[in-house]
Amino acid sequence: MARSVVTGAAGFIGSHLCERLLGLGHRVVGIDCLSDYYSPKLKERNLRNVRRHNNFKFLKLDVTRGSLSRIIRSADYVFHLAAQPGVRGSWGTNFEEYVRNNILATQSILEALKGTKVRKMIYASSSSIYGDTTVLPTLEEANPAAVSPYGITKLAGENLCSTYHKGYGLPVVILRYFTVYGPRQRPDMAFFRFIDNALSGSSVVVYGDGTASRDFTYVADTVEATTLAMEKAEPGQVFNIGSGEPVTVNETIKIMEQLLGREIHVRYEETQLGDVRSTNADGTKARTHLGFSAKKTLREGLKEQVLWQRSVRTQLATQGHL
Repeated sequence: MARSVVTGAAGFIGSHLCERLLGLGHRVVGIDCLSDYYSPKLKERNLRNVRRHNNFKFLKLDVTRGSLSRIIRSADYVFHLAAQPGVRGSWGTNFEEYVRNNILATQSILEALKGTKVRKMIYASSSSIYGDTTVLPTLEEANPAAVSPYGITKLAGENLCSTYHKGYGLPVVILRYFTVYGPRQRPDMAFFRFIDNALSGSSVVVYGDGTASRDFTYVADTVEATTLAMEKAEPGQVFNIGSGEPVTVNETIKIMEQLLGREIHVRYEETQLGDVRSTNADGTKARTHLGFSAKKTLREGLKEQVLWQRSVRTQLATQGHL
């Protein structure tokens, strides 16, 4: 039975990945510090399914401060998803948290892996490392040009992974996720906010004029790509993980209106520092080497997210929290 360690296990993508690995027959150790970036109760909710599984163990641990050697030394696979997320929050005095949780945490994982027999370490990076590139779709070979402190810390994590791969032979694979959405999405992310505000009858805030586009990737597709990387990727490689079909913010709101059966009132505000104009993954390398292509259309994926958010709101209302 394969043994896997997942950092950021209580998060949006991490909790889905834990479920998938358990379904593949892995024994999984999930690590999360349950930070208060957003409600720890929501993160605990994310873990409800996996906590029932006999092959899952959860550890509340800050990887920059706890001892990892005992946990990691027997792992076959390590998936490093733990990070301080958010472009807009990474400016100013908050940057210290991003350095600790995105750079120092990654270095702690890599140090703990030295001398182990781990088969693969998957590092979850971000399309934010590309910045406001005008070369679309974007290949993995494009020069990184991050335009936010968050993007800079994710790129620093990539550079650490590459350095430890070259210096110590660690079998690291880097995945650059492009705007992931779906059930359990973080409440600070755009789709969650749009749907939640629409359900409550509030207007939604769009930064810019809504013509900015993103390569939106459904969470189950992202998890599929991650497990394929575990099985097939050569160490030292970098892969874009996206749908390859960018859509504007205004277009996504029209789809949401159709799914919700109501008009969404939009309030446009000034573009925020660090926001990029467009993202679009060139997925040729992932298709060729991993056999990965995104399956969910945006409409199909948004339908799933709307159903999930309706369900969560109903439960909260029943419990008297709305």
